[in-house]
Amino acid sequence: MKIFITGSESFVGKELVSQCLKNGIEVAGIDLIDLPSQKYEYKKMDVRSQEISDIMPVNTDAIIHLAAVSRESDCKKDLKNCFDVNAGGTINIIDAAIKNKAHNFIFASSEWVYGESEAVKKETDQTLNTSSPYALSKIIGECALRQRYEESKMNVVVLRFGIIYGPRKNNWAAVESLFNSVATKDTVEVGSLKTGRNFIHVSDIASGIIASLRLPGFNIINLAGSQLITLGDILDESCKILGRHLKIIDQGKPSVVRSISNQKAKEILNWEPAYDLEKGLKNIKSATLTNAS
Repeated sequence: MKIFITGSESFVGKELVSQCLKNGIEVAGIDLIDLPSQKYEYKKMDVRSQEISDIMPVNTDAIIHLAAVSRESDCKKDLKNCFDVNAGGTINIIDAAIKNKAHNFIFASSEWVYGESEAVKKETDQTLNTSSPYALSKIIGECALRQRYEESKMNVVVLRFGIIYGPRKNNWAAVESLFNSVATKDTVEVGSLKTGRNFIHVSDIASGIIASLRLPGFNIINLAGSQLITLGDILDESCKILGRHLKIIDQGKPSVVRSISNQKAKEILNWEPAYDLEKGLKNIKSATLTNAS
C-alpha cells in the first residue's frame, strides 16, 4: 500500500508517517518545511500549488489531507488565507486526486464543525457551527468533497477529529498546557473546572486514520476519545502523576462542553482509542523527561 499525505510534518502527520512506516505502508508527503523529520518520499509544496498533480503518485491507495490553517486565532486574523488554504486547498487536492486516479481520499475535519452544547454530537447532527471561521472552512471542505464524490465516486472519508493532545513542544491543547502548569506552578487558574471535551491522543488519531484507509463510499466519522474529560479531570490526574499539591482556582465562568460520540468509528472501523487520560499524561511526562535529558 502507498499513501500520499498533505501536512506530513504536522503534529498528526509525523505520528501518522511513523505508524505507517512501522506497518509497512509506503509514504509520500508534502508540507512547508525544508527537510522531513523521518525517512520517506517528501516534497516541500503548498496545497494550493497547481503542481500537486505532477508530484502526486498515480493510482495511490489513499490521499490523506491533513494540511490546514488550524488555529482559530490565525483564521480570524487572516480570513482570506484561512479559506484559501482550508477550502481552496482542499478542492485543489481532491481534484488532483481524481485526476491521478487515487482510490481513497481521507479529509481531516474537526469537532469544531459542531456548536457548543451539552448534547452528545453525532455525525447525523445537522447543527453546524458557522460562527467560527476555522469551522466554516472545514464545513465548506466537507461539502466540496461530497460534491466531488457524487461526480467521481472516489471513496471519501471525512474524519471529524476531537481535540488532539500528546507530546509536543508548542501549540498545546488544554491537556498539555494544564499538565505543564501543574509541573511548574504552585497556583493554577481555570475559567471553569467543568469545561470539557473528548480529548484524544495523537497516536489514536493516527491509528484511526489508518483504520479508515479502505472504507468504501462517502462517510463522515467522528474520531475522538471515549470519555468526556473536564479541565478538573486533567488537573486531578496531572497532580497524581506528578506528585504535586497546588492551589487550583475556579474563576466561576460558564462551563463549555462539546462532547462527540465515537461509536460509529468503533462499529465501522473496528477502532478503539488505546489512550485514556492517565496513559496519555504519562506519555507526555515520559516524552518531556526524554527531551530534557
